[in-house]
Amino acid sequence: MKKVLIITYYWPPSGGAGVQRWLKFTRYLPENGWIPVVFTPENPEAPAEDRSLLDEVPDEVEVVKLKIWEPFEIYKKLTGRSKNSKINAGFLKEETGNSFAEKVSLWIRGNLFIPDAKRFWIRPSVKFLVKMLKEQKVDVIVSTGPPHSMHIIAEKVSKRTKIPWIADFRDPWTDIDFYDKLRLSGWADRMHHKLQLKVLKNADEVVIVGRNWAKGLQRHYSRKIEVITNGYDKADITTKHVKYPEKFSIVHVGSINADRNHSFFWASLEYCIENVDGFSEDFELMLVGKNDVSVTLDIRKYGLSKHVNFISYIPHNEVIAAEQKAAVLYLPLNNTPNAKGILTGKFFEYLASGRPIFAIGPVDGDLAHILNETGAGTISDFDDQEGMKKNLITFYKAFKNKSLTCKSENIRIYERSELTKKMVELFESVL
Repeated sequence: MKKVLIITYYWPPSGGAGVQRWLKFTRYLPENGWIPVVFTPENPEAPAEDRSLLDEVPDEVEVVKLKIWEPFEIYKKLTGRSKNSKINAGFLKEETGNSFAEKVSLWIRGNLFIPDAKRFWIRPSVKFLVKMLKEQKVDVIVSTGPPHSMHIIAEKVSKRTKIPWIADFRDPWTDIDFYDKLRLSGWADRMHHKLQLKVLKNADEVVIVGRNWAKGLQRHYSRKIEVITNGYDKADITTKHVKYPEKFSIVHVGSINADRNHSFFWASLEYCIENVDGFSEDFELMLVGKNDVSVTLDIRKYGLSKHVNFISYIPHNEVIAAEQKAAVLYLPLNNTPNAKGILTGKFFEYLASGRPIFAIGPVDGDLAHILNETGAGTISDFDDQEGMKKNLITFYKAFKNKSLTCKSENIRIYERSELTKKMVELFESVL
């Protein structure tokens, strides 16, 4: 059995999307001849906690933890937040207001904490890991980001130990959707690009989750970029007790930040409520996860409040069951320059749920390609309100006729066990 060192900020009991990719890889690595050694912070600032995920960590996995210092206590004091409040990802704001303190803290974040607020963990982690790897042999190092400080740690450790290194990008770096919101100085922008280039040049292999984002990395440095998407875990799927939905329930799982909040969607729902017979009585909307304040305001603006059920968080082991109870699964992409490459982790779980998907995003992007390939649902462009109304009405009529089903053909290639085999092939290639 070979060993792989996985350097990740997100690990159970932390919850949220950032945990899933490498938690699932570790689940299937031992049966493919690899023992994972996970290096992660002892005290991370996680957006959510989900202790049910601890049950998914295989017995073979060795988890090594090291304390991290992060400047979030200073940020919370500066912005008047309580000590126990959680920091949301992706610039999601749950309350109105854009105080001077928030603007100042954002400037500090973008210009002083490069590549991110985890930068203070780099030096102690490198020192710790170099010492550990003298006593414990591993064959390959993997870093997964964001946060991209994980890549910097891996680059330094690989250089000192001569152990081959694979850099895994769950999201882009300088092409990420909120990069232009960081209020970067020219110097800070150059530093981000310099560090990104260092990772792209020095990693033995670079992996990213979608084709369009791979092309984006290649524009920064011309080299081969491997694509291994996110996926779904067949062990999480059961068809027991799945009944045809009693209500025309549209379900969204995950956070909706301002870039994913599409007014045309809310307006389309308002139109259907007012103009489609029976829609108002049958329709309900379930939003599972955190939502930007703009979502709440739009729901009120378009008169949808009585139809909406807000659920702050459900454990991941209950997510698929919640999705399977839906009539339709809602999937809004970020209306940002990198939208063509967005393939959210929950999209693949949506695929596996067997329920039709109502997506909003580029009709020529990676997600649209897979939707068309699998027949798993529809997608409307960000400003195509007529298309949204048409798709909603089509889904509703099928619901009334008891014929609202989903093909989801040829999705087996997105099973976590199959994707793990692709990752293992990459491990073997760098030895």
